[in-house]
Amino acid sequence: MAGVLSGFAVIAVVIGVGYVLGRRGTLGAHGGEVLTRLAFTVAGPALLFTTLAGADLSVLFSSRLLVTALSTAAVSGAFVAAGGLGRWGVGRTTIGALCSGYVNSGNLGIPIAAYVLGDASLVAPVLLFQVALVTPVALTVLDLSGAGEEGTVWRRLLTPLRNPIAVGSLSGVVVSAAGCRLPGPILNPLTLIGNMSVPAALLVFGMSLHGSAAPGRGRDRRLVLLSVALKSVGQPLVAWALATTVFGLHGAPLLDVVVTSALPAAQNLFTYASRYRVAESLARESILLSTVVSVPVLLGVATVLG
Repeated sequence: MAGVLSGFAVIAVVIGVGYVLGRRGTLGAHGGEVLTRLAFTVAGPALLFTTLAGADLSVLFSSRLLVTALSTAAVSGAFVAAGGLGRWGVGRTTIGALCSGYVNSGNLGIPIAAYVLGDASLVAPVLLFQVALVTPVALTVLDLSGAGEEGTVWRRLLTPLRNPIAVGSLSGVVVSAAGCRLPGPILNPLTLIGNMSVPAALLVFGMSLHGSAAPGRGRDRRLVLLSVALKSVGQPLVAWALATTVFGLHGAPLLDVVVTSALPAAQNLFTYASRYRVAESLARESILLSTVVSVPVLLGVATVLG
């Protein structure tokens, strides 16, 4: 229980600092935009590169990760289907799908895994899956939707190579797959820069809350409520069903996958929405509401399955 409350407390404090900065106008009119660019083009790619460059990619093929991957695909696919029927647009549908299945495996998942599951490394496979596969694919979709029909076929095919987040992720995978060990003079500066990513994303999120409408009451109300329902209730339920009926998991492995799937939407999704100037209110409100709802959900899962 302490891990759940501790993880949320850390995030709440940093977001609160961001809110105060936004309310006081400390960073100026364009402070949030500058921090967004810093996180998206510099700090985020550095963090993803250093994380994946030193990772064991073999964990991507575990049964636990398959449960998470399938549950992510199920709830994200449900939102995409609803977006297609409702004609919500590619950008809004993509952001909503991410908010429905992309869990906060980093700054919240690690402390919760450490205190609730007893091993912080258990969240590593989910982190790798999201940054190595989900993020590049989703951002490529956003890139292509923003470009419309302009550009040659080759330009569209090379879109991932022009995206900083995708480049950082894919470069890290290549280094890890090649078995290379980066020397300190190269790795240490990248690590230092990458450490700015999560605080910057949380501060920007907090700044965006100043002057914003109450979550779930704006024009994207239906989309927000759907994404939160899929993220906070749908994904852990799908993970539990898959784990017990298909993969035969029980005990600690079952608790692991359900807790991981019950984590709220990641704050860096708002950074992506801000960068592409699409569905920012949807991302902000979905992240905030899913974070609040996930507290009783995680406590309930830990009590029932723990």
